[in-house]
Amino acid sequence: MPQELFSIKQIAYVRSDFKEKFGIPRQSGRTPLKSEIVFLPEYRNDDALRALDGFSHIWILFDFSESHQSEWSATVRPPRLGGNTRVGVFASRSPFRPNPIGLSCVRLLGIEKRKTEGNVLIVEGADLLDGTPVVDIKPYLPSTDCRPDAVGGYADSVNHHRLEVCFPAELIEKIPQNKRAGLTDCLADDPRPSYQDDPLRVYGMRFGEKEIKFTVNKDILTVIDVLD
Repeated sequence: MPQELFSIKQIAYVRSDFKEKFGIPRQSGRTPLKSEIVFLPEYRNDDALRALDGFSHIWILFDFSESHQSEWSATVRPPRLGGNTRVGVFASRSPFRPNPIGLSCVRLLGIEKRKTEGNVLIVEGADLLDGTPVVDIKPYLPSTDCRPDAVGGYADSVNHHRLEVCFPAELIEKIPQNKRAGLTDCLADDPRPSYQDDPLRVYGMRFGEKEIKFTVNKDILTVIDVLD
């Protein structure tokens, strides 16, 4: 069957505190951080969002804009499996896929009408880089989207890996109070590739206007500095 070419239009973009890929939660819903979905002028139509405020969660379909490649591989190496074990690309949520499209489920906190940007979606739990192009939004339907008997394959064995975070009071005070819990959750999620285990290595993670410096020794992550 011949391939058919088609195009997907960007309808919106993400505004978040994640300024680089390192440190972004590995899946959506793992932190209480707020983000915004800002529509492009062509799609700032009140009718397009009619009745959306009746849903508690939405699906965001987006473009892995920082992961475009000219070629694709049939297998990928999930970081949580140590970076050496390969699985099929369609058995993963890796951004490196034939079509770099991602899918995230987030909580819809509200819709704000703004003078210059129109209706902006305020969401919680997004795992999205600041500026990420959004290509579609769909309501989450508990009756069909929730499958209590679902099996998560290899992901089930690593999903509960968490670090203990030591964030000194004098450093966490440099973070806005309403973002401290979310940042701590991101750090507890262990931003490092699983194959890195050097207790002397200092990591840097951009978060909003700050850079968070930390080390990891066994299962304890210690923040050592917060830079402007």
